[in-house]
Amino acid sequence: MNFKASATAEDIKGDLKNSEHFVYNEEMTAAWQDGRLSDDVTEEQEKVKQADLIIFQFPLYWFSVPAIMKGWIDRVLVQGFAFTMQRKYDNGMFKEKKAMLSFTTGSMECMFKPDSIHGDINVLLWPLQNGVLRYCGFQVLAPQIFWSPTHSPPPVRSAMLDAWRERLNGLMVEKPLSFAPSEYFDLSFQGGFRLRPEVKEQFASQAYGITTGHHLGKMMPPNNQTKAKQMD
Repeated sequence: MNFKASATAEDIKGDLKNSEHFVYNEEMTAAWQDGRLSDDVTEEQEKVKQADLIIFQFPLYWFSVPAIMKGWIDRVLVQGFAFTMQRKYDNGMFKEKKAMLSFTTGSMECMFKPDSIHGDINVLLWPLQNGVLRYCGFQVLAPQIFWSPTHSPPPVRSAMLDAWRERLNGLMVEKPLSFAPSEYFDLSFQGGFRLRPEVKEQFASQAYGITTGHHLGKMMPPNNQTKAKQMD
């Protein structure tokens, strides 16, 4: 992919809205509205518009995506195109589309458990799956994780690929991951965008929180970011 790994003023054609105080998000929104985004960004946005399903394939790099993919997120999913203050999460711009992460790790699966050295994989995935994909409205499918293929023998790597091929055939009918619906929250500045009292009361007696992020000080729902499960 011939794509820059960082966001700069070069992403915008023509004059800046405010050349004395450059605010990337505001400038990109204005450029999107005026049709002044750089050609490489526009081309990628067109691909997103046409897609029913987007698979982000990458090696897990420093517990996140590589720089070039972070650059794609920053530069392509701009305000106005991918989200607005009124259109996000389950009312997001891409709520009719599906997206998922497919990635390789350097470490073994046992190292990404709640009691392991790297910590819970569900916590690691929350910023990407909720903070990026779900924020833009995508129906987020469970991730496809290839655990430590570099250090796995050939038969194990072959089995990984066979399982991935089989899963690809049914991706479009898979149930997405569960996230807290927007209706659970008081979506006003007065209410602080906090959970509604009746929702807190509903979950007060339950053993688990709502999601990995909305754990309510309780145990997090098991595998909330790695396996699809319908919310109660």
